[in-house]
Amino acid sequence: MFTGIITDVGQVRHVEKRGDLRARIGTSYDTAGIDLGASIACDGVCLTVIETGPDWFDVEISAETVSKTNISHNTWDEGRRLNLERALKVGDELGGHIVSGHVDGVAELIALEDEGDSTRATFRAPEELAKFIAPKGSVTLNGTSLTVNDVDGATFGINMIPHTKSVTTWGDARVGDRINLEIDTLARYVARLQEWQ
Repeated sequence: MFTGIITDVGQVRHVEKRGDLRARIGTSYDTAGIDLGASIACDGVCLTVIETGPDWFDVEISAETVSKTNISHNTWDEGRRLNLERALKVGDELGGHIVSGHVDGVAELIALEDEGDSTRATFRAPEELAKFIAPKGSVTLNGTSLTVNDVDGATFGINMIPHTKSVTTWGDARVGDRINLEIDTLARYVARLQEWQ
C-alpha cells in the first residue's frame, strides 16, 4: 500500500525486453535499505525490486502491467523521470490517501493553464472509469495523490501548487501526455455496493 505522497524522483536508466520488461531505475533512496522483493510505486505502478546497486534498483514489468499503464505507449524511454514512493510502513503518516499501485487505466492530459502560482490541469479519463471520479474526491495520477476540483463527463480538473510541481515530475508535464490513473478504492467499493441494490 502507498499514500500517493512522492518521496523521490527517479530516472529510467535502461529498459530491456526479455520475457517481460526489465527496467533499471536510478534513485536517491538508500538502496542498502531496499530488500529484494520490496514494492516501490514507479509513476503509480507497484513494481517488485529484483536487484539493487549503489544508486539504482531493477524491476520486472509483466505484459499485463504494460498493457494497463502508460508503459504501453512507449513512455518509459531511457532518461524519463519517474515519481517514486516506497511502500507504506505501519505507523507512517498517511498524508495522501490509500493507494494500491494497481493502475486502472491511462488518462490523457488535455489542458494546462496557470492560475496564480498554481497550475490547472485537465484530464480525459477512459469512459469506463469516469463514473468513479467525483469533485473533491481523490485520484492517483502518475503515483501522485491529487484532489479532483471538477468533473464534466469523462473530463476532470485538478490544481497543482508549485510545491507539487517542484518535488514530482509534474513540472515536466505536457498536453498530450499519457498518465497512469488509479481511482479511489472507496469509489470502487461504493460503485460495487450500488450494483447490489
